Amino acid sequence: MPPTLRDQLPALANKAYFNYGGQGPLPTPSLEAMVTAWQRIQELGPFTDDVWPFVESTVARLRRRLGCWLGVPPHRLSFTENVTSGCVLPLWGLPWQAGDALLLSDCEHPGVVAACRELAHRHGLSLHSLPVADLLGSPAATDAAVLERLEAALTPRTRLVVLSHLLWNTGQIMPLEQVAAHLQDHPRRPWLLADAAQALGSLPVAAAAAVVDIYACTGHKWCCGPEGLGVVALSERVLAEARPTLIGWRSLSHEGTPASGFHADGRRFEVATSCIPLFAGLDCSLQLLETEGSAEERHARLRRSAGDLWRQLQDVPGLDTLLQVEPPAGLVSFTLAGMSPVEVVGQLGRQRVWLRSLDQPACLRACTHLPTNAADLEALLNALRSTAKT
Repeated sequence: MPPTLRDQLPALANKAYFNYGGQGPLPTPSLEAMVTAWQRIQELGPFTDDVWPFVESTVARLRRRLGCWLGVPPHRLSFTENVTSGCVLPLWGLPWQAGDALLLSDCEHPGVVAACRELAHRHGLSLHSLPVADLLGSPAATDAAVLERLEAALTPRTRLVVLSHLLWNTGQIMPLEQVAAHLQDHPRRPWLLADAAQALGSLPVAAAAAVVDIYACTGHKWCCGPEGLGVVALSERVLAEARPTLIGWRSLSHEGTPASGFHADGRRFEVATSCIPLFAGLDCSLQLLETEGSAEERHARLRRSAGDLWRQLQDVPGLDTLLQVEPPAGLVSFTLAGMSPVEVVGQLGRQRVWLRSLDQPACLRACTHLPTNAADLEALLNALRSTAKT
């Protein structure tokens, strides 16, 4: 019998793990693919004429695979180190004018918020908030409220909307396709930036990534790839309008000739040397996930396990889930009366059960993924019940 995905994740052998939204465990085959790539590079020589075809084919293979996952042609992809750089590098290269307004949801990650604040400081832009943190009901009600509030928050000066695909704190999915369509009717056609850190690997993302201007992802969370490698999908108009922010030899259409100018495609936002074995590792992790079914089938499984957890959490004394309905994806956030989230994480960790605490709002977050099984849920629930009694 072939090994299951869980069997190939050694990090799950001795713990109940619920931190996929922070970092997914690396499958053994992905680690082996990275080691093999390193060995091959050394055999060929790390800087020889013989090594470049191997390097180029490794990068191109992952670019094609991610293009399929994201529903965009490979030329619209830029490889980055993480979601933050995927957001910042194209964002800071756009043609800003003093007085332009940035509209950020109140559920964005601090790294993206800080980048927008500094961008506003440097260019004389204004920052505005789109409230979505209090949307804790059904997907239909959430979608309607987001669009209504977006319309109310837009001004003639709005030039950018920042809205995550899957909110990292409450676990709600944002209606990016509808938001993108709505922005098309705005006189200035604001750019739409989506932090997709929690989306790639957990949701079907192709429809959203195809219409968002900057759709930034990472490989080390729900994709269970190695840390240090991400990708951003860019719209054609961003490719046409944005200038490189950081510049290196990979940004150039011809490495040895700076006067040749930048790549016309997503490579203009790639800077310099990357660790090629990471590409082989992430490609392997994506292939392993593909064996688990289509993006829709994988999402349905995540949603079922998150729903199972959400329902059983309702019976834990003193515990309140943030969402009033079953989660639309694999993020389940909750609070435990009388205890700080950090304290709970510490106590559960001593019982080999791992989740994380969040600051905004102050809560606990458990992530269920394809490898999550009934024993994991039981371990978490027993640990929470025990902790609630102390």
